[in-house]
Amino acid sequence: MSTSTTASVSTHILDTSVGRPAEGVAVQLTARSGREADWQALGGSATDADGRCKDLPALPAGTTHVRLDFAVEAYFEKKQADAQQDAPANRDSGAVFFPEVAITFAVKPGEHYHVPLLLNPFGYSVYRGS
Repeated sequence: MSTSTTASVSTHILDTSVGRPAEGVAVQLTARSGREADWQALGGSATDADGRCKDLPALPAGTTHVRLDFAVEAYFEKKQADAQQDAPANRDSGAVFFPEVAITFAVKPGEHYHVPLLLNPFGYSVYRGS
């Protein structure tokens, strides 16, 4: 929850290749206070069955930049293993093309930032949601 001195962040992931939420993706939250400041790891969570992280840590007062790191490699490896019988869907059985996705954005105190990740095996998109 945001206050007048802090911002808040939430996220979810939709796997657009199947039109369903991406469950079990680890998400790490880091923040910094100023462009030149060091990043501070705040903790993380994993997406639930609805693709949402409902327990990301609160941002400290003075946060100006936030980074969400999504560890999508394990999600896609599990998905590939589950689809072994469907060879066309498993076009590239080698390494995952995007093993991680890092999203960095600026925040202002008192604002809430919902940042959804639209994900597929060969691309992704993000936006500021509501």
